[in-house]
Amino acid sequence: MATMRNRVAAWCMAACATVLAPGCDRDGNPIQEFGLDKLNKGVSTEADVRGVMGQPDSVREESGERILEYPKGPQGVRTWMFRIGPDGKLTDYQQVLTDENFDKVQKGMTRDEVRNMLGRPRTVVPFARKQEEVWDWKYQHVHEERLFNVHFDMQTGKVVRMSISEISGH
Repeated sequence: MATMRNRVAAWCMAACATVLAPGCDRDGNPIQEFGLDKLNKGVSTEADVRGVMGQPDSVREESGERILEYPKGPQGVRTWMFRIGPDGKLTDYQQVLTDENFDKVQKGMTRDEVRNMLGRPRTVVPFARKQEEVWDWKYQHVHEERLFNVHFDMQTGKVVRMSISEISGH
C-alpha cells in the first residue's frame, strides 16, 4: 500500500513539474519568448518574424536594415528588436532590456538615441519643477523586477542622468 502511494505521489510530482516548468529550446536553454525557436537567422523572413511575433510596435530603417521592435509591456520585462537585412532575411534579434544596454546609455544622448537602443518606454513622466522628463523601462534583474529610468532635460531633450528604482510589493 505504501509503495502504491509513493508511486502515485511521485507521478503527481512529475506531472506537476512538467506542467509548471518553463519550456526549453532545442539546446536545452529556457525559452524567453515562445515562438523564437521557429526563427532562424539568415533563413527566416520578415513575414516569418511577423507570423511568430505579430505586428511590431515600430519599424525603422538603420544602416540598410529594417528593425522591428516588440515591447512586451507595459508590465512585461522584455523588448525584442529584430534586424531584417536588405535581402529580407532575419540577420539578428535580441532582448534589449539588459544591464549591458543600460550601461551604454550616456549623459548627452538624445531621446531618439535612447529610444532606438531600448525601445518604447513603459512610461514618460514630466517633472516640471526639475525641468526633467523621466522615461522608464521595467526589466528583470536577477530575481526581481526593477525600473531603469532615464532623466532627460526638458529643454534640450538630452540625458542628464540615469537611475534604478525598486518595484515595491515584489
